[in-house]
Amino acid sequence: MQRTHTCGELTDKNIDQVVTLCGWIHTRRDHGGLIFIDLWDKYGLTQVVLNPQIDQLAHQEAQSLRGNFVISVVGKVRARPDDMINPKLQTGAIEVYVDELDILNPSKTPPFSAWESQEVGEVTRLKHRYLDLRGEELQKNLALRYQITRTVRNVLHDEKFMEIETPVLTKSTPEGARDYLVPSRLNPKNFYALPQSPQLFKQLLMVSGMDRYFQIVKCFRDEDLRLDRQPEFTQIDMEMSFVDEKQIFPLVENMIASIYKEALGVKIETPFAILKYEDAINRFGSDKPDLRFGLEIVDVSEEVKGVGFKVFTQALEAGGQVKAINIKQSTDTLSRKALDNLTEVAKTYGAKGMAWIKIQENELQSPIVKFFEKEMLDRLIAKVEGKPGDTIVFSADTPKIVADSLANVRLSAAKLLNLIDEKLIKLAWVTEFPLVEYDEEAKRHTAMHHPFTAPLDEDLDKFESAPGEIRARAYDLVLNGNEIGGGSIRIHRKEVQEKMFKLLGIDSEEADSKFGFLLDALQYGAPPHAGIAFGLDRIAMLLAGAPSIREVIAFPKTQKATCQMTQAPSEIDQQQLKELKLKYDLS
Repeated sequence: MQRTHTCGELTDKNIDQVVTLCGWIHTRRDHGGLIFIDLWDKYGLTQVVLNPQIDQLAHQEAQSLRGNFVISVVGKVRARPDDMINPKLQTGAIEVYVDELDILNPSKTPPFSAWESQEVGEVTRLKHRYLDLRGEELQKNLALRYQITRTVRNVLHDEKFMEIETPVLTKSTPEGARDYLVPSRLNPKNFYALPQSPQLFKQLLMVSGMDRYFQIVKCFRDEDLRLDRQPEFTQIDMEMSFVDEKQIFPLVENMIASIYKEALGVKIETPFAILKYEDAINRFGSDKPDLRFGLEIVDVSEEVKGVGFKVFTQALEAGGQVKAINIKQSTDTLSRKALDNLTEVAKTYGAKGMAWIKIQENELQSPIVKFFEKEMLDRLIAKVEGKPGDTIVFSADTPKIVADSLANVRLSAAKLLNLIDEKLIKLAWVTEFPLVEYDEEAKRHTAMHHPFTAPLDEDLDKFESAPGEIRARAYDLVLNGNEIGGGSIRIHRKEVQEKMFKLLGIDSEEADSKFGFLLDALQYGAPPHAGIAFGLDRIAMLLAGAPSIREVIAFPKTQKATCQMTQAPSEIDQQQLKELKLKYDLS
């Protein structure tokens, strides 16, 4: 039985038409002689009526109907009585009186209803994900995700990009997280790796002269999970030849603005703000700052130099910093308990504690005021632009601990005081990251982004003399405190790439083994090129206002990287192991 309309399509323009509808029983109501059914499909709801005076057989068969049965009905569209019109539904002005009913498939009583508000554990939801996906929120979220990908393809097509697929079975390379490995039956003792990103392939496509590539692509990382991470995730991946930041930024901004317009009907302002990494850390303590509120960090190291408060003096003597945040007009709101809670936030990120001063109309309240001379206090208050009603909080430690602790105190204070306007959309580029950072445990430098990021030209001579001072031509795009994309100008000369590998402790033999194909390609006329990749799952999550990326992925994994529905991963049988020349190590 073929449907003539969907369940969200009929209006008063269809009155007196005979139609065929197919769908799931959303609700069933028996009003004595009449049985009312709300028939559901992804397009909406239509009320159908079974009247024994119209079709006795259909009415009789309807006695067995229950929620989630799949049925088809044939009937005439009629106007609802004026007092029964439902203005919230597209189909709210009509109903269908059934002449024929066909039960296409009955349903067991489900463990939960996706159409009702219920307390359902996530494990149960994920085990029966096919039921969960019938719910309004997930239907809406996946439609939003599709709108995002459709818009991306349209915008990039107009910008002369070509969508090109890259291999899923590839070579294991040291790019950061653990690889997922796949044994090769035809090449015993050898393994493919699932790609953490198409990074090397998209660079090779630039060497190939493809000029502008993009791909909406699955990537895989075997890492510990959290709300915005999955073992398999989706990137909007892009690469371009003969461009620099001046061409890349407007192109990307147009794409993001188009996503907001098409998916949400929201206009956002361009161009986006640009922050250098050093400024972002100094002002906000984070390389992904939330710019929807103030509470900027201020360096007060000079102002407190020589103070009798040991916590400050010891930090400065050890080469550290003292920084502060002025939380405006908060003395009445920030109770001692609230300040203690903010202190615990600071401790979570490495701080030993958090000092504070409340500025009252005629006095300063704080356990640390007694250690200051008046002149020093005046300079300090002036530096943070303190006024009566303000609360100043401090962190004193190494630069990293100070930045991390105050960044999170800043965010916690903003949430506590309701300073964040959730309707605001603040996008910003963060640029000029350090090229490398030193890993104290491994006693070597590691790439801040990845090993193929180009340094600023003026820092090329620092590879041996001052590697920690080399700035990268890298850029991240940040949305309301969330990194949604990152990219860089790439190294396109072999000699520079070899310098980078050497700095990272990758000798020529390992470089040739892991990246020989790239180094070879760079010798055959590699053009200057650059790219960027966006986390599609994260963008969809933020635009949907969802609490987790699992709410915008059709079939996600749990935090233990398992699929509750299919029970993956699972053991494989001995025959498969034998074919792969593998055996379990049970030690």
